[in-house]
Amino acid sequence: MSRTSAGAGVRPAPWRTGAGRLAAGGGLLAAVALLPWLSGTDPALTVLRARAADQDPTPAQLAAVREELGLDQGAFTHFAQWLGGLPRGDAGTSWVSGEPVLPQVATAFTVSLTLMLGALVVTVVVAALVCARTLYLGSRRRLRKARAGTGAAVLAALPKFLLASLLATVCGVWLGWFPSSGWEGPASMVLPALALGVPSGAMIGGLLDRDLPAAFHEPWARTWHAFGFPPGLTARNAVRRTLPGVLPQLLPTVVALVGGAVAVEKIFNVPGLGRLALDAAMTQDLPPLQTAALVLVLLGVAAGALVQALRRGLLGPALRAGALPALHAPALPHRRSPRLVAGVCAAALLALVVAGLLRDPLYVDTAARLLPPSAAHPLGTDSLGRDLLARLGHGALRTAGVAFAVTAVCALTGLLLGMSARVGLGLTEVVATLPAVLAGLLTTAVTGPSVWGAACAVCLVGWTPYAAQTAALLEQERASGHVLASVVIGADRPYLLRRHLLPAVLPALLRNALLRLPTTVLVLASLGFLGLGEQPPTPEWGRLLSENQPYAELAPWTVLGPAGALVLLSVLAVSAAASAGGGRRTKAIRVR
Repeated sequence: MSRTSAGAGVRPAPWRTGAGRLAAGGGLLAAVALLPWLSGTDPALTVLRARAADQDPTPAQLAAVREELGLDQGAFTHFAQWLGGLPRGDAGTSWVSGEPVLPQVATAFTVSLTLMLGALVVTVVVAALVCARTLYLGSRRRLRKARAGTGAAVLAALPKFLLASLLATVCGVWLGWFPSSGWEGPASMVLPALALGVPSGAMIGGLLDRDLPAAFHEPWARTWHAFGFPPGLTARNAVRRTLPGVLPQLLPTVVALVGGAVAVEKIFNVPGLGRLALDAAMTQDLPPLQTAALVLVLLGVAAGALVQALRRGLLGPALRAGALPALHAPALPHRRSPRLVAGVCAAALLALVVAGLLRDPLYVDTAARLLPPSAAHPLGTDSLGRDLLARLGHGALRTAGVAFAVTAVCALTGLLLGMSARVGLGLTEVVATLPAVLAGLLTTAVTGPSVWGAACAVCLVGWTPYAAQTAALLEQERASGHVLASVVIGADRPYLLRRHLLPAVLPALLRNALLRLPTTVLVLASLGFLGLGEQPPTPEWGRLLSENQPYAELAPWTVLGPAGALVLLSVLAVSAAASAGGGRRTKAIRVR
């Protein structure tokens, strides 16, 4: 088998990828079109109440609305009429306001796109800061100890809606540096961009920081250092070598900055596309909801194509020729023992859970509302006088259990679809455009608001980062020389999968899953914040954050407890991944 056939034969044909995108996009838009009928409520009733909230509709009024909107024609007739108007630039009119949809969506998309670009700048800056130490030391051959990534894990575990509330209060209200509400100019973009970009940048930077030591360990880096090449040039090429493996993670991040920032848009009163889609879904205003979903699908496909082009441009001819060397991380000792850090975090979480389980999480004492931490209430009380330590402890198993289950399902689904490059690429790009909030609305329409409905919603969209990572790593591994050598000597597909491909993918996938575990908790929390997840009075961590967020300024301890528990969980997951990776290393090598 030639190098060309070995390297290029595994890529999906362009027409297959296009067909996958078309099928997945059509299925998504059809599901959105069915939302009013899936919900089990009368769309005419919802629309009429959205037009006049205080009005008690009569059967005659409902019949008039049905006739006006043509609801008796069915979902697919509406869907076909909406599709037929798109080539003429007609996306219909809003069922609630009666105004044309396209100008509304265009304005909201412009706002969201501007916010996304600002958040993307923050993401890149934060990712660069996370990797700065490794880049500086590695380019000078002074990287002698590895990092567990606890700092990045702490930043990535920050709830975006909680960070948004903190920034709006401190930088907007107290200090008056930037507007805390509305969208009036470039200054209005700063605080929302920070709230969205800091956790995303920590996530991307943490993944990149783990791969950089392997690039600095390659022979070319040692040779360049021996010949006196500038450290900056070495650092740039190390980033170019490792960035293709991380770039696919930008696709769901970019789309999330546009369509999934609903909670942040609500806090800052930003009229973005995600908020428009949420409002339209809540009122079952189908034309703007379908148009917003279409814009997100097109954005995801364009972003996916750009990411693939950048990846292949960075990897260069070696990818096409099947001569790409595999990255092997050096056996560097950690600055501090990951097992020790993991043990401390586990002990702290266990102590919180055990202490909380001994208390009643549902006991209401209105005379003890919003009390600060004390001997009687170590974490204080909430707005109803309930003990926060009790609610934190009783919600731990439920929160961690659901998050672990959702993460495991998403990682396994992403692995399987990422290995099916011909089917998974287009599907990944399209599903990555679906915000978890919209997926939550679709599942809630069937299951009702519940923790399992929220978990299903996250599973519907949460597999895309793992699928993108798996596909990228497999493409690079198949283009490596040792895989080509195995093919030449007659290795079959099961052997390649067992001995080469899975060992190259699974460790990175596991690290990504552990790093994203707190993010899963936060997505579930965001759904609870919007009323689509766990319902009161269940003491779930995301629910604790969402119901106490309005009191963050008056009583900050009400959110510090669950936020601190999320940080501990994040550091525990990252430290466990680092200790597992360290356990496979037999000895440290000396880096000259």
